[in-house]
Amino acid sequence: MREIVHLQIGQCGNQIGSKFWEVISNEHGLNATGMYEGDSDLLLERLNVYFNEAHGGKYVPRAVLVDLEPGTMDSIRGSRIGSLFRPDNFIHGNSGAGNNWAKGHYTEGAELVEQVIDRVRNESESCDCLQGFQLVHSLGGGTGSGMGTLIINKIREEYPDRIMNTFSIMPSPKVSDTVVEPYNATLSVHQLLENTDETFCIDNEALYDICFRTLKLTTPTYGDLNHLVCMTMSGVTTSLRFPGQLNADLRKLAVNMVPFPRLHFFMPGFAPLTPRGSQQYRALSVPELTQQMFDARNMMTACDPRRGRYLTVAAMFRGRMSTKQVDEQMLLMQQKNSSYFVDWIPHNVKVAVCDIPPRGLKMASTFIGNNTAIQEIFRRVGEQFSLMFRRKAFLHWYTGEGMDEMEFSEAESNLNDLVSEYQQYQDATADFDSEVEDEEVEAPSLAETAKALSHVETVTESSQDNEDK
Repeated sequence: MREIVHLQIGQCGNQIGSKFWEVISNEHGLNATGMYEGDSDLLLERLNVYFNEAHGGKYVPRAVLVDLEPGTMDSIRGSRIGSLFRPDNFIHGNSGAGNNWAKGHYTEGAELVEQVIDRVRNESESCDCLQGFQLVHSLGGGTGSGMGTLIINKIREEYPDRIMNTFSIMPSPKVSDTVVEPYNATLSVHQLLENTDETFCIDNEALYDICFRTLKLTTPTYGDLNHLVCMTMSGVTTSLRFPGQLNADLRKLAVNMVPFPRLHFFMPGFAPLTPRGSQQYRALSVPELTQQMFDARNMMTACDPRRGRYLTVAAMFRGRMSTKQVDEQMLLMQQKNSSYFVDWIPHNVKVAVCDIPPRGLKMASTFIGNNTAIQEIFRRVGEQFSLMFRRKAFLHWYTGEGMDEMEFSEAESNLNDLVSEYQQYQDATADFDSEVEDEEVEAPSLAETAKALSHVETVTESSQDNEDK
């Protein structure tokens, strides 16, 4: 079996992680203590992708829970699913990282990391055929970002050939908890760029927007936001956990989704998202799901895909449906919106179909897009970073833990490079098209004519300006 080892780090990671295990256990027919209560053999067939079978038919999540303070761990232990997890796999410090990346990465986190890697090793050794690791954390705080990236580095050293997949909660300006978020996020992205294979960027701002606009919740709680994230996480791994018509594992996903090693930051989405009251007024169909899935309002990342272009897309459909119809709808979507897909990667949409829908729905779909518009997030973080870093604000908290200013400068330039790489591939098509046209036809191409016209316009505008002055 293709097992996955799951790690959840920091307060945010643990809250989302425990919600994720709730959703997954429910889908596989397990109760809060890990005993099987389902009614179909299909639910058990691939249960060991995420669960170990323990004594007496109890199923235990293959999860390691890490935090630098005991609070979150205690609340998980005391929660409804507290007895699901293996007690040895709770690892916590006592001092906390105080929203400081350096504490998580170099001091407090470094003291605890060996213990974590030891548990990971233990879980990995009991696997038949380990597929990879999935890590849930936020990039704004200290533990999830600092210690999270440290753990990724250590796992990468030991298991260089396994897939490293992270669900990273990006800081967003509208929903900010701490003033040093841009520092923590930039230092983290610097690490994620080099050491992960797939990173799903999730954004509190986008999650709030979905709750307000689409789900019509007036006062969304973190529980609501986390549930949205879990639906996506559950969707991404569906084809590993259930038998289906087409299966896509994490490695296939990476091969299809990552055209260049650094551009592995994805935009997730989910459909159907409908307010509780109006579910009965809608018929769920494949066209409806496809439409909703590509809608900018269903994206869990606060950037507009229409401002960029899709390098690659993956869609996971769940439920009883015709594969032919799914393929037709996806093809139709590409043809209608061809300008939003880069034309130098043909067939850049991967589809997986799984027969078993999520609990309470007839059919659903999960969307993963690798879109150049995601540079907006990095640009936003980078701008906030440079505003503070120019004045060296709050820097003493980091240098006090033994960090060097050089590391900040490196992280900043790496982030800026990433933004310009995305921009370069977004613009890549027009230049290439005009070159091809030039070779074939002597007459000036459309692109050149447009360029010439725009040049004329700018000249007339500037002369107009001079006259005004």
